[in-house]
Amino acid sequence: MKKWNKALASVLALTMVASMMAGCGKKTGEPVAVDGTADDQTVAEQPAETTETPEATEAEEYWFDEFDVMTLGGKEYGTDYESLYDHVGKDITIADVTEDPDTGFAYITVDGEQKLLGLDFLSFAMVYNTTPAGDYETEDDVYAAWWRYYITRWNALLPEIPLYSNEYYDLYNAQIGQVQENPTNPYWSPADALIDWTSDKADKDIIIGNTTELSGQFRYSTYGKSSPGAADQDIETLTTGLETVSRNKEGGYEWNNTVVASHEDVVNEDGTKTFTITINDDLKYSDGTAITAKDYLVFPMAFYTQVATQASGRQVNGESVVGFADYNAYTGVDSAEGSKVLTGLRLIDEYTFSVTISADFIPYFYDITYAAFSPAYPAMWLGDADILDDGEGCYLTDNFYEKDGDNYKVAAIINASATDTSAESYAKYPYSGPYCVQSYDTTDSSAVLVKNPNFKGNYEGTVPSIEKIVYKKVVSATQLEDFKAGGLDVISGITGGAATDEALALADGSDGAYAYIHYSRAGYGKLGFRADYGPAQFAEVRQAIAYCMNRGQFAKDFTGGYGGVVDGPYYTGSWMYQAAVKQGMILDAYATSADSAIKVLEEGGWVYAADGSEYTDGVRYKKIPGDVITENDKNYQSVDGTYKTTEVNGDYYMPLVINWYGTVDNEFTDLLQTGFKENENITAAGMVVYNTTGDFAPMLDELYQASVYGYYAGSPMYCAFNFATGFNSAVYDYSYNLTINPSMYDDYSQYYIKDYADIFWLNK
Repeated sequence: MKKWNKALASVLALTMVASMMAGCGKKTGEPVAVDGTADDQTVAEQPAETTETPEATEAEEYWFDEFDVMTLGGKEYGTDYESLYDHVGKDITIADVTEDPDTGFAYITVDGEQKLLGLDFLSFAMVYNTTPAGDYETEDDVYAAWWRYYITRWNALLPEIPLYSNEYYDLYNAQIGQVQENPTNPYWSPADALIDWTSDKADKDIIIGNTTELSGQFRYSTYGKSSPGAADQDIETLTTGLETVSRNKEGGYEWNNTVVASHEDVVNEDGTKTFTITINDDLKYSDGTAITAKDYLVFPMAFYTQVATQASGRQVNGESVVGFADYNAYTGVDSAEGSKVLTGLRLIDEYTFSVTISADFIPYFYDITYAAFSPAYPAMWLGDADILDDGEGCYLTDNFYEKDGDNYKVAAIINASATDTSAESYAKYPYSGPYCVQSYDTTDSSAVLVKNPNFKGNYEGTVPSIEKIVYKKVVSATQLEDFKAGGLDVISGITGGAATDEALALADGSDGAYAYIHYSRAGYGKLGFRADYGPAQFAEVRQAIAYCMNRGQFAKDFTGGYGGVVDGPYYTGSWMYQAAVKQGMILDAYATSADSAIKVLEEGGWVYAADGSEYTDGVRYKKIPGDVITENDKNYQSVDGTYKTTEVNGDYYMPLVINWYGTVDNEFTDLLQTGFKENENITAAGMVVYNTTGDFAPMLDELYQASVYGYYAGSPMYCAFNFATGFNSAVYDYSYNLTINPSMYDDYSQYYIKDYADIFWLNK
């Protein structure tokens, strides 16, 4: 099955979110004077005299299942335990699932025993077990059912707490037409949508921009980078097209019938799957050069090699393609290993090619994405080399691997094609998209794009009518003035009370000169947790925090009334959410109630004082058996050392203290001071919140409990963090993100949560 470093992806996503939020012009608060360094004295002394402890309640016995997670550190995966999905998941269909009508939880029967399905199981089944079965007639129906069970389980365990979801407004010059009929949305940015728009301006042009800098790297915006700029990505979107599989306006994928004359997919006897694609014979680049099947193979044939890796410093992963590993290991005519031939790609005739996907990656709900190819002008990435196929698979002619000393000659061509920002470079190779780069000005970070006369159309057959695009760097603080002066035709992504009020007032008072559209954010600001450490590792604590907070009021206050709150990791405009609602999805909205918070805490075993006696007032403690508690949890204490985990008769009592790290210069952090830290419900529930503020990168190090950015001191302290997340990808796939497999956990974890329902004990 597909694998990639999702922890790295999470870092990049968080970084992009931070940049995006900064671009929205959000103001932040002043640092709170709290020392965030770890105290050397991390374990409290045992009390001088022992006390009687209250008897365990029935509810506590139920939550004792969560202690199973703590024992995993001393067990061997594959010998003592494995995930339930690894054990039986591949053989399960949606017809094998029974649902609890009261909770919405999903169950299967294994060896005569009913098993609750956890987050890891459901995230895998959602994308790998979508064969229609039972009452579900289509793959979409099955996916929506698994997705519903996943969201329901997520909502119950609450690995993070959504706190606000903005409304976004796009303000535009009314001389730009067809915007209302072809609006933007979280899946469809202005760079996507403007192909359907018109311009009544004298030059039939449009001026758009972004708060991120244009670097000029438009041919391949992610080349050599871990996090490309949004502006560069927009230009790449506008100049690249004629793909075989298109991302559509609804956040899905479909065959591009403008390009594809026919397609066939076959599951082979060995479990692999072959997609055979024939393109239309009338496709052209912007200079009139004919596009053939070979052009669609240029990018993978070049970038799956060590040659391109040497050029960019990064490896393009094609491990889903049969033969990738051998092809990637080949280094030239004297290569001691690997294969010159990429067996999974075939060049069948002038307009037909195929790709064969490894059985490890099949079936897959989004398998149409395996057949997504875009044409690339050969000389740009191959130099003078050619792609051939003698019947066993595609290969590159030997001149592709020629060296000058230790360096591949073609690597220099690849690097220049990707990074050259000279005026000549933009005209050197033609374009396949609706627009071509005419010029790029480094002095003001702006680019001019002109219409490609040979572009056949997008997946709907649409060709642009706007003749010219001026794309430039904009500044949030002055963009409205720039707009009123005619220096911008579109301001996208306006959010927040004051900024939105000002933009709407301008449009409403313009006598029709300006207009706007709006849509809900596909994502949210959140209180996230390190859900395997401290009190936040226990679901009842996360639930109690949600009950203590007035999330609806928080969202209203933060967004100025232009936003709301969701109850899970979803976008309400997505097709799967709407399908799941029709199927009867059950979610808890966590209505504000100190009593509800106290109830779940008591059921979860937070019924003790620091010395092990029965809780009466102040801060609650939870008893954790000495044979399961981790060293980090033994050392857990408040930031200032006032509250510490105590040992009594071999058991440990953890304080209900949340050490929260918030970022500085952030209105979100400011509002959490009153909405979370100083919340009277938090105090009434027997909880205390400590707050440290700092920059974003140190916060990430504390979240990852690793020195990714060079800030982590080596001792964990924080278990709560505030930042944001998004769900605007056309692919909703969290497989591997909820793993309990220790070999993948650190690199793949989304929330650092281990759902005890996913544990299958092999020797019990």
